[in-house]
Amino acid sequence: MKGLRVAALGALLRSAWAQAGNCPGTFTSISAADFVSRVHPGWNLGNTLDAVPNEGSWNNAPVQASTFDTVKSSGFKSVRLPVTWADHFTGSSPDWTVDPAWLQRVSDVLDMITSRGLYAIVNVHHDSWIWADVTQSGANLTMIEEKFYRLWYQIGTKLGCKSNMVAFEAINEPPVNNAQDAAELNKLNQIFLQAINNAGGFNSKRVVNLVGGGEDSVKTSQWFKAPTGFSNPYAIQFHYYSPYDFIFGAWGKTIWGSDSDKAALTNDFKLLRNNFTNVPIILGEYDASSTNTEPAARWKYHDHLAHVAAQYNFATILWDNGLDHFDRTTGKWRDPTSLQILTKTKSSTKNSLPDSTTDASATSQSSSAYIFHQVGSPVTSQSLPFIFNGNSLQSIKDSSGTTLKQGTDYSVSGSNIVFAASYLSKRISASTKPGIITNLTLTFSSGASPVVQLVQWQTPTLGSGSAAASSVSGDLSIPITWGGVPKIAAVKALTTSGKYLVDDWTQYLGPLQQARTTYNSQWNFDASNVILTAAAINAVKSAGQTTVFTFEFYPRVAGGANTVNFTVTV
Repeated sequence: MKGLRVAALGALLRSAWAQAGNCPGTFTSISAADFVSRVHPGWNLGNTLDAVPNEGSWNNAPVQASTFDTVKSSGFKSVRLPVTWADHFTGSSPDWTVDPAWLQRVSDVLDMITSRGLYAIVNVHHDSWIWADVTQSGANLTMIEEKFYRLWYQIGTKLGCKSNMVAFEAINEPPVNNAQDAAELNKLNQIFLQAINNAGGFNSKRVVNLVGGGEDSVKTSQWFKAPTGFSNPYAIQFHYYSPYDFIFGAWGKTIWGSDSDKAALTNDFKLLRNNFTNVPIILGEYDASSTNTEPAARWKYHDHLAHVAAQYNFATILWDNGLDHFDRTTGKWRDPTSLQILTKTKSSTKNSLPDSTTDASATSQSSSAYIFHQVGSPVTSQSLPFIFNGNSLQSIKDSSGTTLKQGTDYSVSGSNIVFAASYLSKRISASTKPGIITNLTLTFSSGASPVVQLVQWQTPTLGSGSAAASSVSGDLSIPITWGGVPKIAAVKALTTSGKYLVDDWTQYLGPLQQARTTYNSQWNFDASNVILTAAAINAVKSAGQTTVFTFEFYPRVAGGANTVNFTVTV
């Protein structure tokens, strides 16, 4: 019966196929493998045309063409263009008409991208959970299939004459819980292909991205079945945000880079490649954000991911929601080191990286991405362990462009870069105001040039020390005077009886993770405040016990020397 529904739709629309017309010019067919090689490395225009209900509704203004100039000059070769269509339907069943102005906007943005020589992938994005979630109890599959066909038919008609630089991705991260859900998703992939082929234009030759459940590598391997009956060259797209705790700032996981950490990522990529030996594969989303990850751990993660992706011939497309990587207001990248690693790393590339703690049982966290000096302490030389990877250090420049003198300002001793007390004393003293003093760019004989920050630190101070849970409605913003690096590392939450407020299973983790809560779920921060979320306050109310939240900052030192407490009373 379900197959008949699609056939009936096709019959209904035969008279409309001609609307696609004949495209001007010619279309040079390329293989999916060629397309994948050309899109690497790529960048996502996140939280923009995928915003709900409209472009500009979230944290980014409508995109300007100049954004893509910067993206290209920064080393990216493609842009994934996520688009949410849910609020742009002007009609209902059976036509499901899409607002022509929205179709035109998508077309115009694609032209901004491709006119700069960048490849593009356009998709159906948050619709996957807004109206196309096949896992929902009582999901109307008839409606979903009909609407999905009509949507892609209209997209295919509008964009059918775009060049081979434009690929279509069926749907973003479609929910799948079991084999039955997956079978329906496989059908949606088939409907997608039927719709764009029926729409005409160059679509029968166009490269497409097909997806498995959630665009998750395991569910894709388990249940993805390629559609039949169409000649479109296809790649499989998957997304990767693992390990969850490190990527999403959960449970105090601020370290990464152990042998087991690396092996887990390698094995995930290897299994997917082994299951799709000859299929081109795109890693369409991944991200370790500078907002909530520690730099040395993040750079190790990005370096390993880039190398393993190259090993298994995956194209990579970085997720960027406008808060993580590219600041579209200033036109600058928040983490130039990650940018270099992700745009320039090939399988043979050797990046020199700051070393850092990788032991999950550690009670403190060291990081050579920083030179930390505590207020009130004498200035002494500081030795930063580095992972040289066979390179040699060529130069160090500070934020003003001044080149430090090797042998005088710094030296190399084995695998350590040693900054002389005489140099550091020019920049800091025991009484220097806390904050980031300068950025030091280290250039090596090959690979990325990591940026090490010189930081004067002291324990931050909060504008208040307590609040009654009953007096709080929504999130609780607590003013803070930062004491060095202006970000939270982790937040511990214990009731006055010693009970873990949330996730008591973290008692089995290492000392830096026990009783810790999760970024965005229980805590957040901005330039002037640390924030306890409404969920955290509600958890205190539910527990019925006064709770002490311990905010931890970088450097994460043993004994609580760089922490402050805030009490929520009941």
